[in-house]
Parts: sequence; structure tokens; C-alpha cells
Amino acid sequence: MALADAESGSCGGDGAESEPLVTACVLDGFSKKDETWALISSLPEVHGDMTSTEFTTQKFLVIMDGHQPQPHLLDPHLEWMLNMLLDFVRSEKSPSSLVHLSFKFLYIISKVRGYKVFMQLLPHEVADLQPVLDLLSKQDPTDNETWETRYMLLLWLSMTCLIPFDLSRLDGNLESDGEKPRESTMERILAIAKSYLTVNDSSRDAASVLVSKFMTRPDVQQKCLGEFLDWSLTTISQTNGELLNDIRLLNGVLESLAKLFKHGKRDDLLQYAPTVLQCLEQRHMSESSQAMLRKLSVKLIQRLGLTFLKPRLAAWRYQRGSRSLAANLSMPQSASATDALTPHVDTQEQEEDYDIPGEVESVIEHLLGGLKDKETIVRWSAAKGIGRVTGRLPRELADEVVGSLLDCFSFQETDMAWHGGCLALAELSRRGLLLPSRLTEVVPLIIKSLTYDEKRGACSVGSNVRDAACYVCWSFARAYEPKDLHLFVNQIASALLITAVFDRNVNCRRAASAAFQENVGRQGTFPHGIEIVTAADYYAVGNLNNCFLNISVYIASFPEYTNAMIDHLIAMKTNHWDGVIRELASKALHNLTPQAPDYMATTVLPQLLTMAVGTDLHSRHGAILSCAEITHALYNLGLKTDRTVVDMISSECVDAFKNIHQKLQDRKQYRGFGGELMRPAMCTLIKNLSLSKMPFKNDPVITDWQWLIDDTIKNLHLVSTGVKDGIMVALLAAFSALCAEYYEVEAGQADSQIQDVLVSQYIEWLKSPQMLTRCGSALTLGSLPRFMIHGKLKQIFEGLQQMCTVSQKEGKFTEARRDAVTAIAQVCVTVGVCAHGSPDSTLCSENVAQVYDTLLESINDYTTDGRGNIGAWVREAAMTSLMDVTLLVASSSPEILSPDIVKCMMCGLAKQAAEKIDRYRAHAGVIFLRLLHSTEPAVPHIPHQEELLKIFPVETTTSLNWNAPSQAFLYITQLLALPQYQYHTLLGLTASVGGITESTVQFSSKSLFSYMKGIQDNDAALTQFGDTLLTILRDNLHNCRVTISSLKMLNQMLSNNCFEIFTTQENHRFCVETLALCKEFKKSKDISKLSACVAVFCGLIQFQGEVRKKVLSQLLMMLCHSFPVIRKKTASQMYEMVLTYDDVIDPEVLDDVMTLLSDTNWESDLATVRTHRNQLCDWLGVPRPQVVTKQSPVQGP
Repeated sequence: MALADAESGSCGGDGAESEPLVTACVLDGFSKKDETWALISSLPEVHGDMTSTEFTTQKFLVIMDGHQPQPHLLDPHLEWMLNMLLDFVRSEKSPSSLVHLSFKFLYIISKVRGYKVFMQLLPHEVADLQPVLDLLSKQDPTDNETWETRYMLLLWLSMTCLIPFDLSRLDGNLESDGEKPRESTMERILAIAKSYLTVNDSSRDAASVLVSKFMTRPDVQQKCLGEFLDWSLTTISQTNGELLNDIRLLNGVLESLAKLFKHGKRDDLLQYAPTVLQCLEQRHMSESSQAMLRKLSVKLIQRLGLTFLKPRLAAWRYQRGSRSLAANLSMPQSASATDALTPHVDTQEQEEDYDIPGEVESVIEHLLGGLKDKETIVRWSAAKGIGRVTGRLPRELADEVVGSLLDCFSFQETDMAWHGGCLALAELSRRGLLLPSRLTEVVPLIIKSLTYDEKRGACSVGSNVRDAACYVCWSFARAYEPKDLHLFVNQIASALLITAVFDRNVNCRRAASAAFQENVGRQGTFPHGIEIVTAADYYAVGNLNNCFLNISVYIASFPEYTNAMIDHLIAMKTNHWDGVIRELASKALHNLTPQAPDYMATTVLPQLLTMAVGTDLHSRHGAILSCAEITHALYNLGLKTDRTVVDMISSECVDAFKNIHQKLQDRKQYRGFGGELMRPAMCTLIKNLSLSKMPFKNDPVITDWQWLIDDTIKNLHLVSTGVKDGIMVALLAAFSALCAEYYEVEAGQADSQIQDVLVSQYIEWLKSPQMLTRCGSALTLGSLPRFMIHGKLKQIFEGLQQMCTVSQKEGKFTEARRDAVTAIAQVCVTVGVCAHGSPDSTLCSENVAQVYDTLLESINDYTTDGRGNIGAWVREAAMTSLMDVTLLVASSSPEILSPDIVKCMMCGLAKQAAEKIDRYRAHAGVIFLRLLHSTEPAVPHIPHQEELLKIFPVETTTSLNWNAPSQAFLYITQLLALPQYQYHTLLGLTASVGGITESTVQFSSKSLFSYMKGIQDNDAALTQFGDTLLTILRDNLHNCRVTISSLKMLNQMLSNNCFEIFTTQENHRFCVETLALCKEFKKSKDISKLSACVAVFCGLIQFQGEVRKKVLSQLLMMLCHSFPVIRKKTASQMYEMVLTYDDVIDPEVLDDVMTLLSDTNWESDLATVRTHRNQLCDWLGVPRPQVVTKQSPVQGP
């Protein structure tokens, strides 16, 4: 059906928007027949080679696994595949490796199709029994590589042992003269079965199948059944359930017994059933620590129960009617209804009283106990057992079982009991054993189960219960006629929709959606079912936010579900243990308020206000958030009807709003962990009450709210790291709304007293020793409304700028500088621009330069600490602020933007766009292009604007990926050709080309060298570039961050002959000045800088003239550096230099120099090293460096 839907949906009309298609992997046949035949045929050729064998097996496995969802497609082809593989097995010429590989292929087929179907195709003639038995006897049960062979042979033996002849006929004469009698075939099969019940692989499962088939033969039953059961019970009684070998043995025995009692005849096994049950009870298998043993025990007990009871269909069971849709449609309506209610006569005749064995009560007790097991597999097996056993009981006893089952749904029971109970109820209803008369008791329990959520520590349990409850509702849809469920339709529909929309677990939401869809399709009585199923399908309910905020609103638009959804949010979600759910619940209540405003105002709000001052932390948090959201939603509704919030809610609610803060403060509930939830919740309440224009002006509660905001700012450093950002966001929103609503005396005029106090206080806190207090104060100043800034702008600017300048020099409070830079832009945007305005009230010609100076200084913040390059936070904020302020000024008063300001800004952005960190490079690049291409407003005075527009056409604003070094540097390096950008671009490139990130270094250097290659023939351009590079080195003489990267970049350029035209001139100025700078760098104690200097010295050797001797002299001096690692590094670099530049050294001494450089241990003591160094000086014709003795300062008298 999915495939058909996909095909029909692919042909949309012209111009119509195509719907998203969901395609299913539906096959129409076994399309890989030829490939499979070829793979099987190739086994004789590949079995000897491990690689070929693995490849062929994997290929076959992929083909078979592709049919796992539709294994029946293999049925027409199973026979020829089986025959081909068995031919290899039967052939006497087949080596063992081919036999094992064939059985491996057989196992793969059986795994996909299922062993129950596949084993029936195995040959089971009399002639096959002995060869299979002999081959199985030769196998090694401990060989982990050939377990598939043993598994398939055991299944094959399970089929061959069903031959309709007495096995003794195959034995002949078992006695021989003078020799030990041979074992009979029966004994051999039984011995093999027993031996494989103890192994630790899948062969154990196949052995249990063998036991169940073999023991049900009449001749085997007479001779061996009792003995085998004695052995099994002895094994169960005497083995230790804690030892690994014993656990394996118990697994095999219990599984074989369960299958034996499943497939055996009741008359043959009834006499043994009480003994087996007694043994299990004495062994206390239900108390085993092994889940699989408990599961097999429950499985065996249910089979024993079925053995005690006569096989029959309960005449009293509920029958909905024909299960075939075609039969239902072709049958007259009256006949169908009659069949649904009246059992057939022959079935009624089966309903006769007979004695129920006493053991059945024990069986049911064990199964009910299994429903409470801690493992799902045990509970599921017990639930199926309850369904099977109950189906053979008289109506009265079955009703007692249902009554006992309902005891699982007590809140004194664990979640495991609830889960097991739900599974059992689903099984009973699915089998027609839960009569409609019980629905009045069952449905309320299922409704509770759909919302079952029990808190355990920091989380909760119950998702499995809710999922199983959805399964019960799904089974109801299939089990009952609509008229039997019509009394419960609204309850079930509402509960399922609540779970489908509001459950935290996605599996539960999807299960509830599926159950609702099943009920809509089969019952047809769920209100608005089709519309809701369309909106809340499997994929839609996968997103939690979408469920809470969108789907819930649509469903609540139908009045049948509105109040139920609201009540559930109040009762279950506002006090949920997960804070995310509480926040979503409050937002959902905000969205649902328009559906039931009166109910929210008169019923819900009073409940929530009571919870808001309760004792439970989570309830308080969720209630306060919900009160805030509902109040704001009521205000928005009131705007449409000219009503205020006070008109819609009672005066008691208004007073309760005012009292929340005081009660929390009196109880000291703003402290500790609870305070981390209460403070942002109260800030949200303050914001929404302020936005809702609650009549609290000049009320003491405003002072209390302001105290809470100020106290939160002062104590932010005491808050856990994970919640600081959330508290800050809520605090700023609350402060902004509070100021806007309650601190404005007249239009555009603030309460001067409050204004003075707040502005002075926050500026003073900018000097706090606590970094987070500084952050909060800066952002609070940035969120002030315009009337609060009026007359205080100069004071605010000075406070923020001073904090940026002082803290940057000290290298502290980086996060505070970031927030201060952000606040400066926010204040500018709030007050606006007026070229000739007052500098104390607006951004104007008098203070614009001051603002830009601070932002441009912040764009060069490279503070580092243990966390890394934290100055990048400030740079990112500064770039954003520059864009915001520039666009603001350009739109209002572009004349106050001087060319110098714009030049510094664009050059700074170009520098950042050339640096190594992808995120900040991308941020700078996007802003650079935004300002360059801005037309409304247009930014004036951009240097080289026409050339920039050619380099960066308008398409690059969307197509250029600045995060990708392979794209970004191709454009950035073109700025080197623009004189006003060259210095800053090259300065930025030094960090990228001289960095350590491989991809960044690769693409940045490639782009740089490409540019350098383009100017090789332009002496003036190359000279200008060299001068710029030397200027960078001079300006950053003591800045290791720049100098090391610059030296590494210079070394790469020298290695790539970027200054080749300079090398033809003797004593070129570029080389001389570079050498002089490197001499200064050589004085450093930084290993990285010294290593980079050595590399540059070796590159400078290519220049002609006296400067070459000076370079050699510097290198020879570095051979006697005090750091051994530098000496070794210098020798290695000089060796490579000599190999590269063959004109540096006289050929007569070349071999001696290279031998000395490579063979000398340059990390030995200085005296030894100096001797070798001096020898090199003599060979190279360089004066020996003289050791300078440091003189002690003259002591005063």
C-alpha cells in the first residue's frame, strides 16, 4: 500500500506543491535468483580460500537479509537452494570446509525464513537418518567456527527421526561376537540430544526441537520418555543455578521440556505433569537470578497448565464476528450480528462441567507472579500463558482469573506489575476472554495506566506501562463491537490523545497514535477521528515540541478533548520531574488558553496559584511558569475584546500574584538548588505580568520584584554552570518588561529617582570582583528602555568602555567584556542616532568615535587562558556590534561616519576573515559582505569599494561558504592586492598559514602562494608586499602569537621561492632587514620562536652577497645555543639547507661538512659541541664566534 501511495503521489498537478512522500521497501519477488545460484555454485571453488569464502558469505548474507521483512518471497526458491547445498554435503568428494560452508549457507536461509518452515523442506527419508546421525556424531561441540553445521544437522535429525517406522528395525543385530554391543539408533539420538542441551550456542535451541520431535514418537515414548523426564528433573533439582555450566544445562533442559509439553499428546504427558510442576516449585525457579531461566520456567509452567486442562475453545468467549473483511462485507448484516453474539451450537455442547485439577490453581498463581517479574521477557511469557490457560477454563473460573489480574493495578504494586497486567489484559481481550461486562472495571485502570509515571530519584519509570496500555487499547479496537465500547469512547479517545501528544517518551507517543488510529478505523466512533489521525500520525508525534505546541492546539479545537487535555497538563505535566516538560506544558497552556479562556481564568488559574506556593519544588516551578503563560495569553485575548486581565480573573487571583514573591522569600526558597528553578520562573512571571499590564504601578511588589532581579545579578556566581545562561535570559526579559511598564512616569520620561539609583548601581557593579555580576550588570544596562537611558547615555558609555579597556589590559573578565561590547550596541540601537543630538541622550557626532574606538579595540582581543582563545568571544561580539551600529548610523546619519572609522572597521573585518578559526572567520566574512553589499542603508567611505565588488559579487553573499578553508582563502588573498587592506589581511593570514590545523594551513598557503606567483614579475608589488611583511614583524616584535606564525609563514614563502627576484641582487634590503629582525627574535627563550628563526635563517641563505656570510654566522652560533634541542634542530635544518642550495659551500669540503652535521651528537655538552662548530666555521670561511663572559655588576662600597 505504501508503494502504491508513493506512485500515485508522484504525479502532481502543474504548479502544485508536491507532498512529502513516504516510500516503503516492498519487494515483489526474489529478484536475485541468478546471483544466488551463481554464489551457491561457486562454493566448491571458494571454500579453500578464507578471503573468498568471507566475501561470498557476506554477499549471500546481504541478499538474504534484504528479504527479512518478506521472507515468504523465498518459498518458491527454497527447494532448489536446499538441493544444491545438500548435494555438496552428500558428496563423498566434498572436503570438510565445503561441507561446513554449505551448512552455513543453509543456516542463513533458515534464519531468514524461520526454522519452523525451513526444516519441513529437509529430506526425511529412512536413508537419510543414518548418514545424518553419523555426521552429527563426528562434530566437535566445542568448535566455535562450525556451530552452524551442528545446528542444521540437529534440525535435519529432528525431521528424519519422524519416519513412520519403529527405529529398532534400523538397528539389525546389535550384538557381536566378543565385542561390546552397539548402541541402538534410539539411544544414539537421545545421547546426542542430551549432549547438545548443555552447549552455549544456538545448537542448544535445535537440540530442544529434536527432543520435542523425538520424544513424541510412540516407540520412543514407551521406552525413553520416563527416563528422559527423570534425567531432566534430576538435572533441575541438583544443578546450581549460579554456575555458568549449570545455567547452560538448565536452559537446555527447561527449553526442551517446554517444547515437549507443547508438541506432545496430552494423554501421554498428563501423568508426568504434576511431578514436573512439583519439581519446579521445589527448585524455586521463579527466584533465580537468571532472567532466561525464569522465562523458560514460566513458559514450561503454562504448558503444564495447558496439559492439565482439556484442549477446547471456551464457548463463553466473546466473538466479534468474522475476521475476514471480505466475508464481513458479503454476509448479510443481520447474520453477521447474530454470529457476533451467539456461539455455535457445537461449541456450546463443549461447555460442560468437569473437574479442574488442583494443580491449575498453582499454575495460575505462578503465572500471575510472573506478571510482576522484573524482566520484560518473563512478564510477556506469563501474559501469553494467562491468555492460553484462561481460554480453557469455565467462565466462572476465568472471571476469577481476571479479578486476580486486576489486583496488579494497585498503586502499592510496582511498575512491573502494572506492565505485566496490561500485557495480560491485552492477551485476554485479543482472545475474546475479557467479556464486555468487565470493561467498566478495566477501562478506568487502563486510563490510569496510560498516564502512569512514577518518580524514581532524578527520573521516573512507567514508559513500559504506558506503552503496554496502548497495546490494550489497540486490542480493544480489534476485539469488541462498537456498541460494547460506546460508553467508554470519550475516555479512551481522550486518554490516547493525551498520551500521543504529551507523553515524554517517543515510543509511547507513537504507540498511542497507532492505537488511536486502529480504533478510528475499526470502531468508527471516536470523535473527529479522521481529522486527528491525519494531524497526529506516526511521524508528526515524533517531535516533542511539535506535539506540545502545535498538534495539541489542533486537537483541543475539538471541544470533546479541550478540558481533558488542560486538566492533564495541570495534574501531570506542571509537576513533572523533567524541567523541559514543565516548560513545554506552560507554553502549551498558553496556546490552549484561547480554546477555553473562561475555564482557564476561573478554574485553572486558582489551582495553579495554590500550587505556586506549595511545598513541592517541581510543582511550584511548573505552576509559576504556567500562571505566567496563561495570564499573558488572557491579556492577548483581552486586546481583541477591549478587556483587561483584571476583568477576566478574580481579585483573589490578583492578590495571589502579588503574594507569590513574598511567600517564597519568607520561606527562603530562593536559596540553593531550588532557587535555581525559582529565580528564572519568577523572572518569567514578572515579565509576563508586566507585559499583561497588571495594575501594580507604585505597588510595593514592584520594589520586591526589582530586589529579586538585583539579588539574582549579585549572586549569579553561586548558581550552577548549566543554568546560568537560562537565568540570565529570563532576568533580562523580566527587567526590560518591568522597566517599560512600571518605571515610566509620562510618555518618554522615567521616574528620575529610580533611574538614578538603577543606572548608578549597575555601573558600579561593572567594577565588581565577580565576573558574572559584571556580565549581568552590562547586559542589564543594554536592556534598558530608551526613557531610562535618556540623560544617562554618557555615564553608561563611560562605564562600559572603562570596563572593556581596563579588563582587556589585565587579561581578566573576558565574558564581561563580551557582554559589555554587546550592551554598547544594544544601547546605541535603543537610543537611535541624531547627528546633532545630545551626547547624553543619543548617538551623535560627539560620541560616535568613542563608541567605534571601543568596538575596534575589542575586535583585536586575543586573550587566552586554560580554556583556549577566549578572546574570540569578545571579537565575535565586537563584529556583531560593529555591524549593528554601522547599519544604524548609515540609515539615519551617515555623515557622522568618517572615512577613517569605516576604513578601520573594514580592515579589521578583513583581518578576522583571514584568520584560522572557522567559526569566527565565517562570522567576520558574513558581516564584511553584509556591509559591502548593503544598499538600504548603504555604508559610505568603504575603501576600494569597486574592486571589492568585483572580488565579491553579490552572489557570494549566499554561495560562499566561509567555514570551508578551500573556498574562503581563494577570495581573501585577493585583498592583498588592495593597498589599504594588505597589512591587515596579511596579518590575519599569518595565523592561518603559520598555524597548526592541517586543512587551514594547506588551503591558506596555497592561496597565498598563488597570489605571490602572480606578482613575481612585478618588482614594485613584491617590494611593497615584503615591506608590509617586515612592518608586521616590527610591530609585533614581542608578540609571540604573531611572530611565531609570521616566521613560519616567511619560512614557507622562502621555501617556495616567493622572493626569487630578490635573490639575484646582492645584499637585498629585504634580506638584510629580515636578518636584523631575526637576530632580535633569536634572543627569545621560546623554543617555538627559536625553531622558526632557524628555519628562516636557512631560507635566507639563498640570498647573494655578504648577507649570506652573516646568515651562516647566525646559524653556526645557533649550533652552540644553550638549549640542546635547538642545537639539534639547527644541525638538521643546516643539513637540509646544504642539500637544497648546492652553491653555499665549497664542493671540496661539502662531504666533510655534511658528515660532521649528521654524525655529531649536538645534544652533548657545550665544550664538545663548540669544537665541532669551530671546525665548521673554518671549513665555511666564517670567523669563529667568540664566547662573551658576562660581567657581574660592580658592587657599591
